[in-house]
Formats: sequence, structure tokens, C-alpha cells
Amino acid sequence: MSFSLPRNVPKFDDDQRAHENVYWGSAKRTEQSSHAGHGLGNTLNGLFENKTLPMYKDKPYSYAASRRQTSWYRRKSVWLAIIVLSTLNFCIFYFFVRTYGEPSEASEHEGTSSWGWLSKSSDTAADWDLRREAVKDAFKLSWDGYANNAWGMDEYHPISKQGRQMAPTGLGWIIVDALDTLMIMNLTSRLSHAREWISTSLNYNQDKEVNTFETTIRMLGGLLSAHYLSTEFPDMAPLSEDDIGKPGEDLYLEKAADLADRLLGAFETHSGVPLASVNLKTLKGVVSHDDAGASSTAEAASLQLEFKYLAMLMGEKIYWQKAEKVIEVIDGNGMQDGLLPIFIQADRGTFQGSIIRLGSRGDSYYEYLIKQYLQTSKEEPVYQELWNQALGGVRKHLITYSKHAHITVLGERQDGLSNKITPKMDHLVCFMPGTIALGATDGRPLAEAKKSGTWTQKQEEEMELAKELTKTCYGMYKAMLTGLAPEITRFEIEDPPHMERHGRLASKVDFSTPGGPDADWRKDYIIKNQDAHNLQRPETVESLFYMWRITGDVTYREWGWEIFRSFVEHTSVEDGGGFTSLTNANKIPPVQKDNMESFWLAETLKYFYLLFSPTDLLPLDTIVINTEAHIFPRFKLQRGLKTGWSRKPRDANGMIIEQPRRDQAPELAAEPKGEDAKPGVRTMRVVDAVAGARGEAMLSSEKERETGGVEAKSFSG
Repeated sequence: MSFSLPRNVPKFDDDQRAHENVYWGSAKRTEQSSHAGHGLGNTLNGLFENKTLPMYKDKPYSYAASRRQTSWYRRKSVWLAIIVLSTLNFCIFYFFVRTYGEPSEASEHEGTSSWGWLSKSSDTAADWDLRREAVKDAFKLSWDGYANNAWGMDEYHPISKQGRQMAPTGLGWIIVDALDTLMIMNLTSRLSHAREWISTSLNYNQDKEVNTFETTIRMLGGLLSAHYLSTEFPDMAPLSEDDIGKPGEDLYLEKAADLADRLLGAFETHSGVPLASVNLKTLKGVVSHDDAGASSTAEAASLQLEFKYLAMLMGEKIYWQKAEKVIEVIDGNGMQDGLLPIFIQADRGTFQGSIIRLGSRGDSYYEYLIKQYLQTSKEEPVYQELWNQALGGVRKHLITYSKHAHITVLGERQDGLSNKITPKMDHLVCFMPGTIALGATDGRPLAEAKKSGTWTQKQEEEMELAKELTKTCYGMYKAMLTGLAPEITRFEIEDPPHMERHGRLASKVDFSTPGGPDADWRKDYIIKNQDAHNLQRPETVESLFYMWRITGDVTYREWGWEIFRSFVEHTSVEDGGGFTSLTNANKIPPVQKDNMESFWLAETLKYFYLLFSPTDLLPLDTIVINTEAHIFPRFKLQRGLKTGWSRKPRDANGMIIEQPRRDQAPELAAEPKGEDAKPGVRTMRVVDAVAGARGEAMLSSEKERETGGVEAKSFSG
């Protein structure tokens, strides 16, 4: 298909032109604006690469790039920069003339020939290997900026080039979160640097409250994914330290087990629903300081992939039981059509309030339903049942259409299902189209799934919904001046709204010919100033990746490339700092925020890289990907692990059918028995370096230290 550009390139026929002329023609920038000359070619060829960084030479593996680009070194002075820029711009111009065609007459006459390639469509076949390498270059620029300016820190501010710790000695928030991206991209030397830091500096025995959910999906998930990739794909960024029999063979698994034992303290509630935070040293759960002490539904119910995979690796049922108990308690509330309020009181195990949404605080609960079903190779059908009920509820209560272009909107019910729909979508909601496609096909290519003999009209409709929602999310990017989506988008809809249950409406927008600023579809996207920030979020790219892998439609790759180019143009910073989030993505030049989110490395760039990679790199029907884009294998139920609960009978609306009352109500959470039930006794694992992942775990007990400075978690109460 022809390449369709975001709106951030120079326009020659609208009111923004005068402002853009200043922007595109300027060679200056302030700390809070984009570098005018900081184009795709400049950035990705390493113009601002810092020469004091370690020299990284990466070992080849089976997905080595077919065409590597040679990096340029950063400028030494202003006069050298002028020479380099002039030479480099000529090379970039020559390269993109060959790739994208001659510059248009308009761009030449308007004095923007250096950017002529931006405004040209490509009628030639895309070189996806080259595009994948561009993503890798962006990752290296970000990683090296962090390594040079804030190594070992949990936060990184690329404009000021400073870092900050979230705990006294750091949690590895950026390093651990990016481990598997380093592996997938074959950045062997950088991985070795990261692994050395984990081995010598990472210690979770710190007196610090951490968010249970974020620490689980980022840190525990990152360590488990690193363990999986390093053991199952030994040629992927190979390190000798990971080899079988070496002392560090199970480094990632040992760190994961230690962290998981500390996180278990959050689950010590009467209901079994975890508290919002936990102290890593005292091992005590901490009630949320906000929201009347409630935990968020997404956070409580998005720990299962991580703890269940660890249970399988270690052969310890405690992780499995704690994780699945949460879903049992949540489902026991019997909410209508599988749609849940976004807050839950951990001690009681009951919901608080009536806000229902698939954005913040609700999103990954739904994501983890279908992924739990796939994680255990479809041997736990209860999770498919939960997913199907919830998706049916979404289609019944939350899917509506915009007024002008019939854009599909996944809205919110801010006062329960019986009250009006709010046509608002967090960018976070954009995980949903890819997840719907995953659920409909089990991760198989669509053509294969349709030939399986089990394909139904329901699955056909779900795939159509996934396609329309992907288009909606892509439109969020098209609606912005920078081509980068806002955090929140609102939509204009009919009053009363037309819901999917009233009949599906076909979208009237074709983004290959999006029209001008007065196009009808633009009237449907409402972006408020307070919502116009861009945090480098991955959800749309995530769905583009799933949709490309499942449908084989190259449109999703092209959309991803367009979004990637916008990130490069508008979020890169000077002097090797990397990339930053934006305070306002609907201005040219955009207002930069001076913060790089860890998920920029862990998720966004990883999904870009996978989107542009061959489809046999991590096939979808062999893995599950957690909500932080960490890779886990699918596995069969084994080692005594099984579904330990069943659903109560339901009516057609998913409401629980009340059973005759018993004399004694069932316990909300199973009490420990035997030795584990004695006060002051804790259980800790002694894991053989090899048997920890492949054999049975050995158990031993020791008395609790009176100081409370323990290293593993008691399983009492």
C-alpha cells in the first residue's frame, strides 16, 4: 500500500503552515521543544551518540539483520556539526530518493528539500529488515543515553540527563524491564552489562513500599521472561554465564523467586485479594493510600501469568494457589455480563463503586482471562468462559459508534451498566483489538484458524470488531499534529447512542485517503488539552503486532512504521539523551516532558521490532505475552498444578443463581495447615541451580528471625 504520513510533516494548505515553516526551517531548539534538524536519518545513524559509552559488539544469531547501518559519532563542536549535518543530509537525501522517489516540486519550491522524502509515498516494496534495524537503533540510542547518564537508576530523564532511585539501592526498574528486549534484539554486550548489574547490585531486601502490580508485571515478569528466553533460545544474544552448569545459570530465576516471596505478603488478606502495595523488607502488605483503601481490579487480577509460570518452574503450589484465588473471589461477586467495577476492597473481596471501563484500573483483568486460558495450553476452560462472557458484555454494553464517520468506540459506564455510556477511550484500551484477535484465533494465522473446522460466526464478528477498534486506535494518532496519540480521546456520538446490539455500523473512514482538516472523521475525535500528553505507550503498536501476525495484512505494518517515524521525529532529544514522553503532543513543536518510561524499552520498541520481524520469531501460538510485553511459554498442566476452583451456576446475564443456604458459609481463603500454620515459622526454598527450573523444589523450614529482617515470605495466615 502507499505510505500514509502523519500530520506532523509540512503542510502547504492549512493554517498551521506558518507555524510549521518556523519549526521546519529552524535549526534551534529549547529544552522543551523538538530539534528541528533531528530527523529520522540523523537520529538513527547515531549523530548524537556519546563516545564515552562502552563499545558494544553484538554476537550474531539466527535473526541477525541482513543490512546493518553504520553509526556516526556525535559532533565535537558547532563547526563540526555543520559539516557533518551537511554531509549526512546529502546522504539521507540520496538514500531516501532511491527508496521513496524524487522529491515533489512543491517541497523543492517551498524550501524544504531536506525533508522531501517525508512527504513522499513509497510505491516500492518496503525493506522490513531495514525498518527493524531502525527500531533497534532507536532502542540503542535510548539505552545508551540511560547507561551513560543514569546507569542503575530506576528513572531516567533524558533531557536533563539525570536519574532517580525509587528505592535506596534501586529496583532495576529500567534494566530488568528491558532484559528480554535486549535478548530479542541480539544486543549481547549491552545484555552482559545489564546481567552483571543484576548479579552484583540488585537486592530486593530493601525497606521500601512498592506497587504490587507494577513490580509483578515489570520486575517479576522481566526476570521470568529473561529466564525463559535465555534457556529456551540459547542462540538469542548468547552469554556464557547462562550456560548449563555455570554458577550463574539460574540467576534470573533465583532473583524472580526471591522477589515473588516478598510480593506474597500483599496476598495476606482475609479474602486473598492482594493489597495495592507491599514492603519488600518487612513482607507486609500495605493498603492503598488512595481510593478509600481499595485495590484496583486490574492490578489485583493481573498477577496470574507471572505467579502461575513461576509455580510451574519451581513446582511450588503456593504461587499458583495465591494467584488463582484472586480470580475465584472476583468471579464470586457475580457481576452482570462479566463487566467489573474498577475498584475492589482487598480484605472483603467485594467491589467498590460502579465505574466500569477497560482503560486504567480495569484493562488487564480482561486481558489476563484469555491469556490464562492460552498459557496452560487451553487446559483450563474456566478462563475461556470468563473471557467469552466479558467480551459479550463489552459488545452488549460498551461498543457504540461515532456520529459522523461511524468509528467504533469502546466506551465506559461511569455509573454502572444501567446508566448512560461515556464515549471516552484511554489509550490503554487499545490493547483490546489485538487481544480480541488473539482470543478468536488462539494466536494462529487467520486463514489457518478458519480452516480448523471450529470457526464460527461469533469468531468472525470478533475479528471484524478487532479490525474496527484497531482503526479507531490508529485514528488517535492521525488526529494529532505530531502523529502521536493522546492519553485520552473522547468521541462525538449520537444521542441516544447507537450500540452494537442495535446493529453494527460500517466505518466511513479510509485512512489511506484521510482527507483534510475538515474531514468528517476528524469531527468525531475530541482531544482536550489536559489529555493531549503522550507517554510513549505501547498499546496501539501491540495491537498492530497481533493484527499483522494474525491477519497477514501489511497495512498494520505500514501504520506501525508511520507511528514509529513520528516518535523519532518528535520525541528524540539532543546529545545522545534518547527519547522522551510529551506533555503536549498536539503542538508543533511538541512540549517535551523529560521522562523516559521503562515501558518505552520493554514494550513499545519491542512491539515495533516484532512487528517488523519475520513471523517465525516467537510464534504467537507458542507463547503468551504479559501486560508488560514479557514473553512466557505456553505449557501443559503438570507437577500437580490444576484449576483449584469452579464457577457458581449463572443465569443468562451472568448473575449467580443462588443456591440453598448452608449452615456455614464457605471460607473466603484457604487457611494454611500443618507446619506452615504455626506462628513464627516460614518456609523457604532451597533450589538446586538446575533442578530449580527442571526438577522438584526442595523444602526446608527455619525459625523466623526476631528482627523481622527475613529473606523469604511466611506462608502463614
